[in-house]
Amino acid sequence: MASERRPSILAVDDEPAVLAAVSRDLRRGFGDKYRILRASSGQEGLDLISQSRRRGDQIALIVADQRMPEMTGTEFLTRSRKLVPDAGRVLLTAYADTEAAIASINEVNLDRYLTKPWDPPESELFPALADLLLAWQSGAALESGGVRVVGHRFSKDSHALRDFLARNRVPARWFDVERDESARELLESANLGDDCLPAVFLEDGEVLERPDVPTLAEKLNVSAAPQTDHYDLVIIGGGPAGLAAAVYGSSEGLRTTMIEREAPGGQAGQSSRIENYLGFPKGISGSELAGRASDQARRLGAELITIKNVTGIRAEGAGRFITLEGGEEISANTVIISSGVDYRQLDVPGFDEFSGAGIYYGAAPSEARTCEGLNITIIGAGNSAGQSAVFISSFATRVTMLVRGPSLEASMSQYLIEQIAAIDNIDVRVNSSAVEARGNGRLEELDVKGPDGNVEPLPSDSCFVFIGALPGTKWLEGTVALDERGFIRAGLDVGDAWQLDRDPLPLETSIPGVFVAGDVRSRSIKRVASAVGEGSMAVSLIHQYLADL
Repeated sequence: MASERRPSILAVDDEPAVLAAVSRDLRRGFGDKYRILRASSGQEGLDLISQSRRRGDQIALIVADQRMPEMTGTEFLTRSRKLVPDAGRVLLTAYADTEAAIASINEVNLDRYLTKPWDPPESELFPALADLLLAWQSGAALESGGVRVVGHRFSKDSHALRDFLARNRVPARWFDVERDESARELLESANLGDDCLPAVFLEDGEVLERPDVPTLAEKLNVSAAPQTDHYDLVIIGGGPAGLAAAVYGSSEGLRTTMIEREAPGGQAGQSSRIENYLGFPKGISGSELAGRASDQARRLGAELITIKNVTGIRAEGAGRFITLEGGEEISANTVIISSGVDYRQLDVPGFDEFSGAGIYYGAAPSEARTCEGLNITIIGAGNSAGQSAVFISSFATRVTMLVRGPSLEASMSQYLIEQIAAIDNIDVRVNSSAVEARGNGRLEELDVKGPDGNVEPLPSDSCFVFIGALPGTKWLEGTVALDERGFIRAGLDVGDAWQLDRDPLPLETSIPGVFVAGDVRSRSIKRVASAVGEGSMAVSLIHQYLADL
């Protein structure tokens, strides 16, 4: 890449000496890959951003001082966000401004605040900025990758491919055939018509017409076969619990493989923003958290297998045998089941018909970004619904939340309730529910029953549903002990299903050596942090189990 086309880091400070120091350190730490721009006021910074956009240059990171006379750093970052929403944002503060900096995390979606001085920069400045730049690079790669998908925005097949690519963090670009002129150009270049959609243009020049997810996964080498037929530990499910188990199992010397039916991260990987996970004051997207954990697990030696279904498990002597879809079988000394839960489907007329064509269970950021200028409905009152409402409101014209109960307080964290109340284009309707979905080929309108019992139409281009979850454990019926709702019993809850003289270990299922972790466990706490804790705890219990054999 030519130097003038490198992405930029912008430093903004009204004090010449501080601006010079910031620019010097930025050049020393990142000048080999980024252009360093500088501005002595907020307005000058906005002008530089506008000029960069006109040239087609990218702004990767903005570092602004809080105490500027004409426009504070918070005000500047708020305005710059409208111009470059994907750029990282860092606020420089004096120690006395810490409270204002923390408040601005919510106001401007601030990534970090740094107190001055940052000496030495090698430990106080560079690591924090490098982390933000890595996250920006990852997002930029996903937005500008070589895989191109052309299709209809409200097509079920197009949605399935886009969701697969986004959740597996495959760099890809989406072209809406109805809105993007370049989409038609791509189709004409390959002599394809609308009957071939969705079409996928691979980096090697191959074009796939209406591929299903397994076909595309194979072409992109996303799905892989097990490298051996026996492991110390097989983890079934790749959500936070499974990823934590993969990290701890591999780091502690166990030959470990994790098998995930869709993509690393599980249901949590679809979250637009997880704001209450320890160590991330700004919050982190489920996709980014899953990507970091996957990289960590692979670095430590774990084998991650995706787009593979597990269909059965059985015990035979000291071995535990796992059957994969298609009949392939692998064995293990121990197993952790962390298969998580699936979104509960809404049993309302029209919802099955438009699933994937305007109605979605969960709200991955990749889908939310297509909501620009649309009227969006969110059904649900939990944290997942609230996080998605906040995220989607940045793109949509209006977001309407349908809440069956009388308020959000019973099921949503207070910080989210306050955020929602402060966003003008989110409308919360309590004691309300959707009773029918209608449209022509895609969702166009919902019939909503209000608190007075009357039913009124609600224009809705897309609807995201969060009404709880069910365990995906039908494949385990008759194999391990389940509770009345289908969740896996563990420890002393196994009861009469336990056949050995010793008591089962905590998290051990009715099959000795087979453990459970995360949301799929009976009576588990449905939080990302607790799932991560159970995944790591299960590995510790496995060492105890193996030592006692």
